[in-house]
Amino acid sequence: MRKWIAAVLVFCTLAVPCFAQEGKVPLQAPSAVLMTLDGQVLLEKDSHTPREPASVTKVMTMLLVCEAIDSGRVSLEDPVTATAHAASMGGSQIWLEEGEVLTVGEMLKCVAVVSANDCAVALGEHLAGSEEAFVAMMNDRAARLGMENTHFVNACGLTASGHVTTAYDIGLMSAALMGQHPWIRDYTTLWQDSVREGASVLNNTNKLLKSYAGITGLKTGYTSTAGYCLSATAEREELQLIAVVMGGETSASRNADTAALLNWGFANYAAVTLGADRPLMPLPVDMGKADSVALELGESLPRVLPRADLSRLEKSLELPQRITAPVEKGQQVGDLVVRLDGTEVCRVPILAAGTVRRLGLWDVFAMIFAWLCAR
Repeated sequence: MRKWIAAVLVFCTLAVPCFAQEGKVPLQAPSAVLMTLDGQVLLEKDSHTPREPASVTKVMTMLLVCEAIDSGRVSLEDPVTATAHAASMGGSQIWLEEGEVLTVGEMLKCVAVVSANDCAVALGEHLAGSEEAFVAMMNDRAARLGMENTHFVNACGLTASGHVTTAYDIGLMSAALMGQHPWIRDYTTLWQDSVREGASVLNNTNKLLKSYAGITGLKTGYTSTAGYCLSATAEREELQLIAVVMGGETSASRNADTAALLNWGFANYAAVTLGADRPLMPLPVDMGKADSVALELGESLPRVLPRADLSRLEKSLELPQRITAPVEKGQQVGDLVVRLDGTEVCRVPILAAGTVRRLGLWDVFAMIFAWLCAR
């Protein structure tokens, strides 16, 4: 009887899903994280344990390609010739032939949509001269992003000894890609497309594109040793979230975990552009050709805050009583300070909305003369 009870207890323990952060979201995958584009962690589960990322590796490959494009080192129209090494990749691929030529844009599309290993390697060779040199670029970029538990061995994510990263690190490189190169959405949101003048049809491996509202990408991955992995990005009402799941048992459980993370994030957080609660009054100006200068708020990026905290935000203005001319348009003259329970959340600069020149000597004489005439 004792053996039977013990077996039942073991089964129940295994059957109950693991929970992230005190039971907020039930997750089946061993590692996961929910982040914002600025790197704020909203929810995590064992997010710093190194694991095999499979094809989610290609987030870094795409990041380096996008950086090269945006810096002008390459263009989407540049031709890329497939080498024998690139054409020899197994796994997901479009079956490049040695010597075949596609553009950077076509190969990038194949990487983003169908996770083409051959195109990922071909792009790496095109940028760095060899896959080995490109992998060195990948590891250097990972270090600069603060991906402390990451080491890449190849450009595509095929199983290799020592090729590991973490859910948190994947979140960092996903944020860099989607935040700094938003045009990559033109590829990561494609459900179906083609290359080779329509001869090769591309169907996106990220099935959340059809089942989750607001999904914008990003990259799936699977090998028998890595399990089912996914870095998913989504946006609703200006709130952009990144959900990373590693080591899922099935594609369905991976997608369910990802949707659960995103649902929790959208339900509990909001992207808020903070502004003043009332119009800013003009600031008096001494020794100026105008008595005052109009004020305006500087640029304020949306802040990701818990929805439950929004009603408790406190705002105050830090401004001098007066300012002395000259005043230049765009000059910072103070701050709008936002606090939550006494703790500063952010500052939004308050700027002069116009220019006020300083009074010259003749201007002073004219004022005195006008004053005397009025007596």
